Amino acid sequence: MTTTAGRSARPSPPPQPSDGLRFAFYGRTSTLRHQDRVSSHGWQHDMADHLITGHGRIIADYFDAGTSRRTPWPQRPQAAQLMTMIASTEPAIDAIVVGEYERAFTEGQFATIYAWCTRHGIQLWLPETDGPVDLGNRDHRALMALLATQSQREVLRARHPVLAAMHNQATQQGRYLGGRPPYGYQLFDAGPHPNPADARWGQRLQRLAPDPRTAPHVSWMFRQRLAGHSVASIARHLNERGIPCPSSADPERNRHRTRSAWTLRTVAVILANPRYTGRQTWNRRANGTGNPRSTPALSTAAAHPALVTEQDFVAAQQIRAPRPTRDNRPRQFALAGMIHCGVCHRRLDSHWNHGRPTYRCRHGHTSAQGATQPRPKTLYVREDHLIEQINIRVGHRSTESQTIGASMG
Repeated sequence: MTTTAGRSARPSPPPQPSDGLRFAFYGRTSTLRHQDRVSSHGWQHDMADHLITGHGRIIADYFDAGTSRRTPWPQRPQAAQLMTMIASTEPAIDAIVVGEYERAFTEGQFATIYAWCTRHGIQLWLPETDGPVDLGNRDHRALMALLATQSQREVLRARHPVLAAMHNQATQQGRYLGGRPPYGYQLFDAGPHPNPADARWGQRLQRLAPDPRTAPHVSWMFRQRLAGHSVASIARHLNERGIPCPSSADPERNRHRTRSAWTLRTVAVILANPRYTGRQTWNRRANGTGNPRSTPALSTAAAHPALVTEQDFVAAQQIRAPRPTRDNRPRQFALAGMIHCGVCHRRLDSHWNHGRPTYRCRHGHTSAQGATQPRPKTLYVREDHLIEQINIRVGHRSTESQTIGASMG
C-alpha cells in the first residue's frame, strides 16, 4: 500500500464532474462450488447502482470470485488490481462503491482500506451508510464498529457448526474431506454427495485408493523402518534408487513444493501419518484456538485400503522414539546452539560421541544424500575442550584487567 512519490493526498472530496463521480465497483464471492458467480455479481452490482443513482456512474468493475473475506485486499486478485489503478499517477476513478459491507470487509480490513483511500483522495461508498463513509461523523463511526462486530460474529457463528460437522464426518463416517491425497494414494469416485443441495451442484464423494505407482514405496518404507533402518538411511536409499518424491510424482498437486529429492522430513511425515492404516484423518494440526478444529480427528473404522497394519504402524512410531542412555540420565549440552563453524559459519550440531558431549559440523551435508562433490571433513569438537579454552581466555582477560587496574592506581 504505497503512494506514488510526489503525489499529494486529497482529504476533501474530489470535484464532481458534470456527469457525476466516476465509480469503481468492487464485489466478492467466497466459493465457486456453492455460489453462482453471475447471480452474486449481479445483485451486488445492482445494490451499488441503486446507491449511486444521481451521483455518478460505474466505469470500472472488480469482482473477486472464490476468495475468502479474510484474505487482505492486496492479496485478492481483483482488489489488488483496483488498488494498483488507484495508486497510479492519474487514477481513473473518484470513488469505490461496494454492494455489501460483509462481502468486502471483515475484522479490521475496513479501517485499513478507508485510511488508504483517504490518503489517495478516493471516497468509499457503502449501502449501509447510504453514501460515502465519513469517519469524522460520530454516527458513521458507531455504525462501522457495529458492522465489524456483526461480520466477525457471523464468521464465527458459521464456522463452529461447519467444523463440528466435518469432525463428525471424518470420525463417524470416514469421509474424505478434500485436500491432496497422501503419497501412495489416489482419488476415486465414491458416488453422489449425500447432501441434496451439493448433489444438485454436481458434487460427488471421493475416497482414497492405493496408487499402483507409489503405494509399494510406502509399504517398503515401513518395512525398512521396522527392520531398524534410520529415517536418513531410508531417504538416502530412495534417492539412490531414483524413486520420485511426492513433489515429483504428483507435481500438479504439489506446486508449493520445489524439492526434487527425498528429505528426512518427507520420510518422517509419511511414517507418522495414520492414514496409511486405512483410517481417515482430518485436521491433524492442532491450532490451539479451543474450537472443534483444534482436535485431530481419526475415523473409528477403516475408510480405505491400508498400506500398513495398525500394529506395524504403532511399532514404527516406537522406533522413532529416542533411545534411552545406558545410565537413564538425560544428555546435556552446556553450549548447545552457541558454537559456530569457522569454515562454513554454520551452527554446530550437539552430538553425543564416545560417552561425552561434543559438537559436530558436516558443512551442509545431509544424511539423505551421499556426498556428490569434495567437501571439508566433518568437524568434531569436545565440549570439555571448548570449556577449557573459554576458561583460559576469560582468565587471561581477567588477569589483564587486574594488571591495568593496578598500574592505573
